[in-house]
Amino acid sequence: MNPIDKRILDFIREHHILTLAVTRDRQPWCATCFYAFDEVRNIFIFTSEDDTRHIRDAAETGNYRVAGAIALETKMIGKIRGVQFTGEMFKLEGEELKAAKKHYLKQFPVARLSELYLWGLCPGHIKMTDNRLGFGKKLMWYA
Repeated sequence: MNPIDKRILDFIREHHILTLAVTRDRQPWCATCFYAFDEVRNIFIFTSEDDTRHIRDAAETGNYRVAGAIALETKMIGKIRGVQFTGEMFKLEGEELKAAKKHYLKQFPVARLSELYLWGLCPGHIKMTDNRLGFGKKLMWYA
């Protein structure tokens, strides 16, 4: 697997909310999720209950291919940064679940107070826009 550019990883580390997009019957749906990124396994870890629309849409169609985005909110054009990605999400189970739960709770200790329904998202492509490197500068990564 190709290593992810450090600038992309730094941006992912700096944030904790992603927007996840799914489709069902040609109808898109987005959800906002807290995430922890496991750099060793190269996965986003997020929690979503099975009855949420985005999880139901993926499960009932069998289409776990998703898109997502993480953005820095700013009005200053020269500071705009964000990533868009595609990948595949999957329910975490067994030893993977144990490792992911430990990783997620390290970043969000308050989550110990609620039941976790952890999912993984393995990115296949990431595009980062970073205007600090020049207007519209893009960094690309492929698995």
